[in-house]
Amino acid sequence: MKLAIRHETLYRYTSPLTYTIQQLRLTPRVETHQHMLSWSIDTSGHRHAFTDAYGNLCHMLTITDSHDTVRIVVAGEVEVLPLDRGRLPESGALSPLVFTVPTRLTEATDFIQAFAEKNLQGTSSTELLKLAAAICGAVAYQSGATAVTSTANDALQLGQGVCQDHAHLFIACCHTRNIPVRYVSGYIDSGSTGHAESHAWVDVWVEELDFTGWVSIDVTHACFASDAHCRLAVARDYDSAAPVSGVRRGGGEESLDVSVKVVPLCAQ
Repeated sequence: MKLAIRHETLYRYTSPLTYTIQQLRLTPRVETHQHMLSWSIDTSGHRHAFTDAYGNLCHMLTITDSHDTVRIVVAGEVEVLPLDRGRLPESGALSPLVFTVPTRLTEATDFIQAFAEKNLQGTSSTELLKLAAAICGAVAYQSGATAVTSTANDALQLGQGVCQDHAHLFIACCHTRNIPVRYVSGYIDSGSTGHAESHAWVDVWVEELDFTGWVSIDVTHACFASDAHCRLAVARDYDSAAPVSGVRRGGGEESLDVSVKVVPLCAQ
């Protein structure tokens, strides 16, 4: 699958800013099954490229001139090869145990413990897919129901959320069994699902008779991730994998517009 992707992020402010610094995780990861054919980042200010602790390709954006908007546009083409039952060909440089550490967003509360005890019956890929289906049943997909600061417990109690919440709840459930699991941010060819093309899912560590390694699961669709998924970043949760995060000086009130378009080139 070849995916043509365009992602525009536009911040507007009611008064001028004197300083903006943003960390951008907006470049597809270099992985065996995923290849960038072309990619560009268009912003004002100065960008410094670096690789973070999780192996994500990042840029540090700084704008020091007076400004009242910040516009970030990334675009390009990525080739993604199919995955066999979500199995990733690389285990990565970090120990899987790095991804057993809970965070504020993925804390396994008593409520989540009880949910996991009922819905996580084993550690095989089949059982983990059943957990994803149970999460979809318990947390209906509803855009705007939660915020980027919402925790896994918030979404489970509310019974509504988006892909980020599904991923966080899956991670929290796996933590109750000490199963390594990573948050993944990226893009999806959403087809007719109606879900946002900017997407989040998980990689979970499995040890089966014929495979030991990461298996990528799209919790929101209760299926294995494959060649419709373009991977930007992996980390412990949204906070450490967010496509754009940072701070500013000045600016007054902020408004945000995001536009994402993913087109499968093979369908053209």
